[in-house]
Amino acid sequence: MCGITGWVSFERDLREERPTVETMTMTMARRGPDDEGIWVTEHAALGHRRLAIIDLPGGRQPMSVRTPDGDVTLVYSGEIYNFPELRTELLRRGHVLRTTSDTEVVLHGYLEWGEAVAEQLNGMFAFAIWDGRHNKLVMIRDRMGVKPLFYYPTPDGVLFGSEPKAILANPLAETAVGLDGLRELFAFVRTPGLAIWKGMREVEPGTVIRVDRNGLRIDRYWSLRTAPHLDDRETSVAHVRDLLDDIVRRQLVADVPRCVLLSGGLDSSALTAIAAGQLSGTGETLRSFAVDFAGQAENFVATALRATPDTPYVHDVAKQSGTDHEDIVLDSAALADPETRANIIRARDTPMGLGDMDASLYLLFSAIRRHSTVALSGESADEVFGGYQQFFSPKVQQADTFPWLASFAGGSRPRSFLNQEFGRALDLGRYIQDSYDAAVSTIARLDGESDFEYRMRRISHLYLTRFVRVLLDRKDRTSMAVGLEVRVPFCDHRLVEYVYNAPWALKTYDGREKSLLRGATADVLPQSVVERTKSPYPSTQDPAYATTLRDSARDVLADAANPVFDIIDREGLRRAVEADTPQAMPLARRAIERALDLSLWLDIYKPTITTS
Repeated sequence: MCGITGWVSFERDLREERPTVETMTMTMARRGPDDEGIWVTEHAALGHRRLAIIDLPGGRQPMSVRTPDGDVTLVYSGEIYNFPELRTELLRRGHVLRTTSDTEVVLHGYLEWGEAVAEQLNGMFAFAIWDGRHNKLVMIRDRMGVKPLFYYPTPDGVLFGSEPKAILANPLAETAVGLDGLRELFAFVRTPGLAIWKGMREVEPGTVIRVDRNGLRIDRYWSLRTAPHLDDRETSVAHVRDLLDDIVRRQLVADVPRCVLLSGGLDSSALTAIAAGQLSGTGETLRSFAVDFAGQAENFVATALRATPDTPYVHDVAKQSGTDHEDIVLDSAALADPETRANIIRARDTPMGLGDMDASLYLLFSAIRRHSTVALSGESADEVFGGYQQFFSPKVQQADTFPWLASFAGGSRPRSFLNQEFGRALDLGRYIQDSYDAAVSTIARLDGESDFEYRMRRISHLYLTRFVRVLLDRKDRTSMAVGLEVRVPFCDHRLVEYVYNAPWALKTYDGREKSLLRGATADVLPQSVVERTKSPYPSTQDPAYATTLRDSARDVLADAANPVFDIIDREGLRRAVEADTPQAMPLARRAIERALDLSLWLDIYKPTITTS
């Protein structure tokens, strides 16, 4: 797991630009605290920051192979979970491998299969290869978009990086945000390929991009495709379990300490139980970590979203699975600390935050990093297996908009946060509708599929191709900001493809959410977790947190020249600060958090905002 960056220019000698490449690379020091490498030739420069996970002495990058026709050089971020089998195959085909790293397997895999190497890989990855034999750059990203990769076309080449900050460190890149970028900030729709920053693009999941003197070309090697599901319930449940056993076994491989993130929900509990069982066979005890809040037991109030606190279920799983468990208890002062908020914004390069849920995630990862370098997470199980309440709402099922926005009348609520002139310029309602229409137009329907089943297929597809990418980006940036590698077993493409094509009636065969996952793992889980209702990532209910937020927001309101009010409605923020009814408080708190995020982002990045 690492950070990569680079610069290709066919009209200048990049050997004279090494200081700029060093600056670009240094922006990702937190992604790769263990090592740095830079490789420069006339028309290509590659930078790498390393978080050492596998073959600690042998996996240094950039990594090159010299051929009679030119060097082939790789910078790579991620993990390849089937690299042992690929390594064996490459050796059989005559390749000479000098390390036991997955990096060398990717590089020699490219030499053997070319760009089709992507189809051979099981894992999370984003990498770039300068192929000196043909003077071209090849960029490839994993199928689900677990690892980020951005690029910025220039008149004579391209800049690229794991994060926008690496690209923005180059003088050729403009620190500006245009209309579409602003719309992405406030619409919560995550358009494939679009980055927030003007002129910048995101390498889409499952794609290959090549850049040479003739320009830039994009090809897709994987997409989520519709196919018949022929297995019955018993076979489907058994196959899901077989896949999970194999996925977890592969993703536990590391040469550094590893752990699991445990919330007490079905998803993380299933991974914990399977991983603990596998490690116990080797005499190893699995470490597990959970987040909790000071005073949560005293302050917890059941809501429609969160009926129960996590901690009792966490402890049930830890006890039954025999993990070495630790609760990371956070207080309101840490959650509301402006420096914590600033660190999150620097990690993500945008103010697309979730308030205290982002802060607690960052602080949780920071605490875990003192003990482990790799963590397994239950992220994406809700998207894969159908866990959100929206899947079961008739209103959402019939809505012609993104399901996570359906309860907001097609996305009207975000506009109420903005000042009137800015909101008119964005026209978010039209942007959201156009984005939705484009998204559903690509979803194929099975012959004979009922209207209801097709509706549910569309909802699943939208969650798996649009919504999940917001969560994956959040988890990658927040964890890598503290040098922690988070692996997401539920994003294994084999599992995603299989469960996506299972009919909705099969996904809910017991009348509940995530039936296939529950059925596949119930034998290793406490009954309390098997019967627990879905609960989202926790949020603090400590009144002291809301009080601190209000104080910070009053400081923002007192600054008459704060540029945040070119974007948000000043009186709307004032009303949020003064809200005092239980009904108004949750929305007021989110509005304040968003305003504070925006204000800090504008101060840190000082972007040029253009709405014309």
